[in-house]
Amino acid sequence: MKKTEDTRANRLVARILNSDYLLTLVFLASLLESLVVPIPLELILIPIMLSQRHRLWAISSMALAGCLVGAMIGYGIGFLFFDDLGQMLLSWLGYDNGFAEFNRQFEEHGFATVLFIGISAVPFQIAMLAAGSTGYPLYLFLIAAAIARGVRYYGLALLVHWFGDYALQWYERYDRRVAWLILVIAAMLYGVYLWL
Repeated sequence: MKKTEDTRANRLVARILNSDYLLTLVFLASLLESLVVPIPLELILIPIMLSQRHRLWAISSMALAGCLVGAMIGYGIGFLFFDDLGQMLLSWLGYDNGFAEFNRQFEEHGFATVLFIGISAVPFQIAMLAAGSTGYPLYLFLIAAAIARGVRYYGLALLVHWFGDYALQWYERYDRRVAWLILVIAAMLYGVYLWL
């Protein structure tokens, strides 16, 4: 029975990877990841990029586009409905405790904060809701989000382009360490920014 299930799963994955709708699915996955799914998109992007190396940059672009559309929706929720939906989303994700202090920091250093969150392992929903709830300018928020997430998605494509299958092995082996390293580096850069 297990072998039959594995075969079906493999056929489904192959159909998705060879589908005309692959880029649309990447867009939707990125949109959902930016809004409600607290699982790194990289977990699915690396295998997709490895199997579709000729479409690396298109996959990265669709991931970025989906994230930015999700970011605009999250910003809108923060701007229009923070007291109702935004608080509920923060509670559901378990991030409501430290949001007041974060909000104060965000009002002072919004652009750098969005960059920090967008590059690091901190859930991006926090930046979206904070930007919207504080009325931070949407265009600045989107520029910072595009830079931060562009670094992640196009950087990932570059790693897959350069290292191929080794990129997936490396990610699986060191993903937590790399996430912590990126978080520490981003925090240090953010600290330097605040200090200057």
